Parts: sequence; structure tokens; C-alpha cells
Amino acid sequence: MHNSPDRLPIQYPTPEPGPQRMKRQHTPRYYAHRVRESLTTRVSKLFCTIFLGLLLILGMVAFILWLSLRPHRPRFHIHAFTVPGLNQETGFENAVITFNATARNANHDIGIYYDSMDGSAYYKDQRIGSISGLLPPFYQGPKNTTIVAGSFTGATLTVNSQRWMEFINDRSRGTVVFRLEFSATIRFRIQSWDSKRHRMHANCDVYVGQDGLILPVSKDRRCPVYFT
Repeated sequence: MHNSPDRLPIQYPTPEPGPQRMKRQHTPRYYAHRVRESLTTRVSKLFCTIFLGLLLILGMVAFILWLSLRPHRPRFHIHAFTVPGLNQETGFENAVITFNATARNANHDIGIYYDSMDGSAYYKDQRIGSISGLLPPFYQGPKNTTIVAGSFTGATLTVNSQRWMEFINDRSRGTVVFRLEFSATIRFRIQSWDSKRHRMHANCDVYVGQDGLILPVSKDRRCPVYFT
């Protein structure tokens, strides 16, 4: 097509090239660095997992050992308690209180050292009798039971006529309540290691009937034990 001599030629501006996204070229060194970072992260995670797993296992083992080696308190039971002459108004002149109890070490692998053991009798929270050195020092092996028996009489029993009449009045109502307490300084023996000393107390509430004998509600009853 030929341009007419009367027309001027029209030139359209050529569009300038816009910015183009350049594709980044990574070097082998870059890829090697990324591989090292990935390996380091994986190794760190693996070590953390192993470490946490070992901590969990050690914690479980320590808990099991603690359960198996944790000492249990001695178990006291009252089996017999007698106040002869309770039905006699002049019985205080020859008053006697006899008792029979047991102390059991229920631990499987732990022994108990008793430095000494004392016994006391109470009526309405007033001590009416005491025996110092009820049992001499002794060692009680695991799963072992020791008989604790004795009598409060004479100098070890402080009962006057007024106190005896209180016994008689309670007896007329059907029940006389006493409390028998055992106290001792003990140590636990674990393998070749001895624990520190503990002051132990066992309190046995005893219900006595009109015949002066322990009532069935108290017989063979377990006594609470605590430390001070």
C-alpha cells in the first residue's frame, strides 16, 4: 500500500519492555548448605526425642523404686484389754489394767529399729498409768510381728477412789472408754542404710464393758499411728 503524498506518515511509539521476573539461579554451594541445615534439624529433633524418652524412662524407674522402697508405718492392733474388779466399788485398792497388742512391720524389704517403747493408759484424756521401757530396744525384720503386752498396776497406775467412781458410773451406763498409747523412737533399715530417727505414737481407743473386758467393737482393731 503506498502513502499518499498529501498525508504525513504516522509513527506509533514502540512500547518499552516492562520489568520481567528474573529466575534466580542457585549455586551448588547453596544446595549443599540447605542439605546441611536439613540434616542438622533432623539430627537435633532425633536427639531431643531420645533425650525426652530417656527422661521418661528414668522417671518411671525412679517412681517404681520410690514406691518399693518407701517405708510403711508400723501397724498396731489391740487384741485384749482388761480392768478386773470394775464392778467393785473398792476395786481401786488393787486396781490392775492388763493389755495385749501387736506391732507389725508390713514392709517387704525394710526393717525397723526400735530404740525403746513406752506405754500409757488414758481416761478422759487424763493419763492414769504409764510404763517406761515397756519393751527394750529391738530390731524388727520385714513382714514380722511383735507382741506388746503388759500391765498397769501399783506405781505404774494412778487411780484414786474418785477416779474409780467415775469408772463405776460409766460402767453403769454400759461402756467405759480408755485410750492406750504406745510411743517409741524408731529408725527404718533399708539395705545397709538407716533413716533418721522418728518419734512414733500409736493410739488405741478401747471400749470396755460392764464385766471389765474389751468389747468386740475394739477387739483386733487397728490403731492410728503418727509421727512427731
